[in-house]
Amino acid sequence: MRKITIIGAGQAGLQLGFGLLSKGYHVTLVSNRSAEEIARGRVMSSQSMYDMAVGYERDLGLAWWDDSCPPITGVHMRAGNSEGQTLIDWRSPMAAPGQSVDQRIKMPAWMREFERRGGQLMIEEADLAALERYAEASDLVLVASGKGEIGQLFERDAERSTFDRPMRTISLTYVHGMKPRSDYSALNISINPGIGEYVNFPALTLSGACDIINLECIPGGPMDRWNEVSTPAEHLELAVELIHRFFPWEAPRCGELRLTDDLGTLVGRIPPTVRKPIGALPSGRKVLGMADVLVLNDPITGQGSNNASKCTMLYLDAILAHGERTFDAAWMQQTFERYWDYAQWVARFTNTHLLPPPPQLLKVFGACGCNPELAAKVANAFDDPRSLAPWYYDEAEADRLLETFAQPA
Repeated sequence: MRKITIIGAGQAGLQLGFGLLSKGYHVTLVSNRSAEEIARGRVMSSQSMYDMAVGYERDLGLAWWDDSCPPITGVHMRAGNSEGQTLIDWRSPMAAPGQSVDQRIKMPAWMREFERRGGQLMIEEADLAALERYAEASDLVLVASGKGEIGQLFERDAERSTFDRPMRTISLTYVHGMKPRSDYSALNISINPGIGEYVNFPALTLSGACDIINLECIPGGPMDRWNEVSTPAEHLELAVELIHRFFPWEAPRCGELRLTDDLGTLVGRIPPTVRKPIGALPSGRKVLGMADVLVLNDPITGQGSNNASKCTMLYLDAILAHGERTFDAAWMQQTFERYWDYAQWVARFTNTHLLPPPPQLLKVFGACGCNPELAAKVANAFDDPRSLAPWYYDEAEADRLLETFAQPA
């Protein structure tokens, strides 16, 4: 029986662990926190997931919240100014709903199930010495979570990394009391050019159905005031103030917001980064990174957990196909390149939204307002960003696409 060790008990690490267990592998999962500590802790992300990614969970028998998590059934995108004038306004249902399950619910439940299915769960802070120990005892070590000296094992890929610094200050706020939309639940994206973005969608948290608000603030701009906040109440107060000031069309839904819990807030900055996939330990042994460890995106397009799920299934297929052969550096690089064939389009999609909108996007978004078929095409791209190429990134290709939608049936 082949022995696989996975560092990190998040979306990628646990999902891969379940996949390998189902195929008879001996799997050790290393987490720096117990299930109870995660459940009692602070929110970790916004974790919106769409049909393809949730489908992989269903394939493994892990989609336990389909009936209790409020669905994300469409996309509504608006762009405007602080006076409330909207220049872009379009909406569309998605082909299949998405969902967001608080990781404080999902990960503890999955960790307990992982052990029930025969996996070995180790609670420890994995450092280089631990990685050496696991690498010696395992056929393969994968790093699905890593900071500090472990994160430094994976060199930044300057050619594939578009930015070298955080492009937004990000705040997450989990709330109850948001007024429901009058049509359908949606991924709501509002843009105030040059200032920041408001992203909102329904979710499931410890206290039941809720909404998550993600405010993306351009560093140094008028929304970047999170250094003023020192308590959960102040966090909520500032979030509501910023919504009223910069996204006034969203304010009517936000009149009675209250925090889901005092740990339902998060503030940080993420430098979008692509890293090289192979980490070399002092002994010379190699470990393979995966998911956010290698391709880290800003959450503005909500792709992090989707990437983790999709990376997992690509890695799982590659491991199974490799049989009893050695997991050498060539195999590691090839496996990552298969993932990069997908992840590069997610990175491009996300990075495009961190810059001023190029002319072709203004044309496309403007046309979405009067063309439901085009709007649906953009909305469904959140499930699979590969479908945006090449027209999302090239003005001539966008013009050709718009011509096809303008032709009479």
